[in-house]
Amino acid sequence: MRIILLGPPGVGKGTYAQFISEKYNLPNISIGNILRNYILNNKNSILSKKIKKCINNGAMVPDYITIKIIKNRLYNLDCKKGFLLDGYPRNIIQADILKKENINIDIIIELYIPYNQIIKRIIGRRIHEPSGRTYHIILNPPKIKGKDDITGEKLITRTDDNISTINNRLQEYLKQTQPLIKYYKNQLWKKRFFYKKINNTSSILDVKKKIDNFLKFSKL
Repeated sequence: MRIILLGPPGVGKGTYAQFISEKYNLPNISIGNILRNYILNNKNSILSKKIKKCINNGAMVPDYITIKIIKNRLYNLDCKKGFLLDGYPRNIIQADILKKENINIDIIIELYIPYNQIIKRIIGRRIHEPSGRTYHIILNPPKIKGKDDITGEKLITRTDDNISTINNRLQEYLKQTQPLIKYYKNQLWKKRFFYKKINNTSSILDVKKKIDNFLKFSKL
């Protein structure tokens, strides 16, 4: 399966990307995690500073950077039998690049929550930085407060998880990614992939069941 997860910041893509990746043994490719890890490991490079500035301002990282990273990652051996893309593509240009590179997508899942819930969700988010595992202090708390379930290491709040940056990210999403959703829906008549919009306002267990049922149906 070659899967894309779509949805605005804070919708829960990280939580369900982890679930899908583990259940179906797919590489979980999060462009956000890749970029943040690059910053962490290349603190003094010019490119690192440019990426960091974009993230901290809630702006999208330039296409030429993300496209190069994704192409290199998707050509790794572990992606031959499938992958899950979280946070990519984010605009029509990036989607067209995937098509030109003959990287065909089988399944697209769009996660949705009302906009008035997004800020609340993001403010409560906590991250295990090395792995990208995502928690929420109320909706998906770790077993031990402030600690990653697997390593026991400290969880952090992302520097861009603040109201000002969130509003900027939402504006970027409306401008760049909403048209991408229409772009994919307009291609559904060709039946080249399956598309499902899932409301993420119910429990995590309920949403996982909806995703799992859809993926099982898509494999038939």
